[in-house]
Amino acid sequence: MKKLTSILLALVLVFSFAACSNNSDNSASTANSTTSVPTGTQSTDESSDNNADRSSNSKILVVYYSATGSTKAVAETIADTTGADLFEITPVDPYTSDDLNWTDDNSRVSIEHNDESKRDVPLTKTTPDNWADYDTVFIGYPIWWGIAAWPVNNFVKGNDFSGKTVIPFCTSTSSGLGQSGDLLADMAGTGNWQDGERFSSGASSSKVESWVNGLDLK
Repeated sequence: MKKLTSILLALVLVFSFAACSNNSDNSASTANSTTSVPTGTQSTDESSDNNADRSSNSKILVVYYSATGSTKAVAETIADTTGADLFEITPVDPYTSDDLNWTDDNSRVSIEHNDESKRDVPLTKTTPDNWADYDTVFIGYPIWWGIAAWPVNNFVKGNDFSGKTVIPFCTSTSSGLGQSGDLLADMAGTGNWQDGERFSSGASSSKVESWVNGLDLK
């Protein structure tokens, strides 16, 4: 009788351990399954967000003409801040330092300033690659005699800005933006031109970044 009782107790213990083992396996499986779902979802969301950012950034273009490097520095900061592409306006016949000497009545810029017909400056390239893909276009230039440096003119005249938001910016030693942006807008005839910003020569990156971050860029 005692032997039979011992056998029954042993069987009960075996079944109990088996049941506990199954419950533990099921719990572990459930826990692993629950953990893996959010991890996978988070990775997908982050990837989508990054792709969306890249897609948004690829729609912004910073166009600039720089005579001495000041406008180029601002343009590069804008591009770095927004993740935008850069396009430099380059004359077929580049301006030398002597050409830019506005205090010399015989310098190139002085002659062009005095004779508007000479301001038709041919460019090495007028339309950037994938121009139609950009929704927002920054246009930068130095101020010459109170207006945008005229190498910018043929770029503005040679492109269709329909459906694009255009944001001018300029650099100068003392002159303000003035009517330079409005004159370019009239010259273009298309596009949603915004109020621009003037930066002093050698403007700090933080000042440029602050301005860009305050814009309502989509």
